[in-house]
Amino acid sequence: MTVIERSLPYSYSHLEKAAELTLEKEPFTYVQSGAGAEVTLRANEEAFERWAIVPRVLKDVSSRNLSANLLGTHLPSSFMLAPIGNQGILHDEGELASAKAAAAFGVPFIASTVSTFSLEEIAAANGDGSRWFQLYWSSDFEVTASMVQRAETAGYSAIVVTVDMPVVGHRERDLNYQYFPLALGKGAANFLQDPVFQSRLSKSPVEERDVALAELLSVFFEPALTWDKVQELRKITSLPILIKGILHADDAKIAVDLAFDGIVVSNHGGRQLDGCFSSLDALPAIADTVKGRIPVLFDSGIRRGADAVKALSLGADAVLLGRPYVYGLAAGGENGVKHVIEQFIKDFDSAIALTGLTKASDANRSILRKVN
Repeated sequence: MTVIERSLPYSYSHLEKAAELTLEKEPFTYVQSGAGAEVTLRANEEAFERWAIVPRVLKDVSSRNLSANLLGTHLPSSFMLAPIGNQGILHDEGELASAKAAAAFGVPFIASTVSTFSLEEIAAANGDGSRWFQLYWSSDFEVTASMVQRAETAGYSAIVVTVDMPVVGHRERDLNYQYFPLALGKGAANFLQDPVFQSRLSKSPVEERDVALAELLSVFFEPALTWDKVQELRKITSLPILIKGILHADDAKIAVDLAFDGIVVSNHGGRQLDGCFSSLDALPAIADTVKGRIPVLFDSGIRRGADAVKALSLGADAVLLGRPYVYGLAAGGENGVKHVIEQFIKDFDSAIALTGLTKASDANRSILRKVN
């Protein structure tokens, strides 16, 4: 598929600037910024610079296969669109535009709990596309269970439980603007349209929106979440369950030992704990611990095709693309997301070929060297 729209930039920095010029300062800062002094945010990108690809030449790379198959989901180019909440602050069509764009290229889409549109509306926009549901675990377990069951009914094929947010990170730049989209109801659709959540209210969210949002904020976080509690999901769904937010190899081992279906190596894009390990630095030890027993996905810092090659070489089975596609959303709506997806596929394909590989799944550490 070729996207007709060509007014959008190709480089990540220019795409980021295009989003900045389109948006008000508060929503742009929300998506661009990280926690604290943003050490982790910078570290995620800088970690890729410490690894260099050493290509092999005179290989027949005339035919290439970029695909991966994970938990029954086909990834034509070994990447998915990462779960990013509150996309309605970036474009009126928000997650609907992103889900449509993903489906147009066959790229799986991971919908966030804190979406501007409900998971059912996103599923309808995604049509026959592949989609997973990212779950923030509410302190009201019946609300959590309801969302999981709704996702299964709506054709989502896996549940991705984000576990690195027992409390919200100290996001200084958002605090400077006093801008919190969820408190404004910008990512509240899945709660406000949930029958169990509605049963907690004396009046409908339409009649008393402020009361509904206050209730949402009171049950949104679950600082008491543990491995034992997450296992309770198996009683309410037959879908594969992945744990997102793994940085320590010991936690990866626990996930394997408890028979979870996959993990996502992630530090929440640098938006939670500042000064923690970059995702890429964490990846090799985790991959060595998992040893292929469950899929390892990688998140936080993917900007270009060569980044994906490096992450796959260090042990990821697939990667998640985040900020680039929502910058495309901000700058150009559905066509902007399509533009980013199309260019990422081309860049990734080129990087695989120029590395001397014919299959993305053949990427391994032998093609990398650590550099200063």
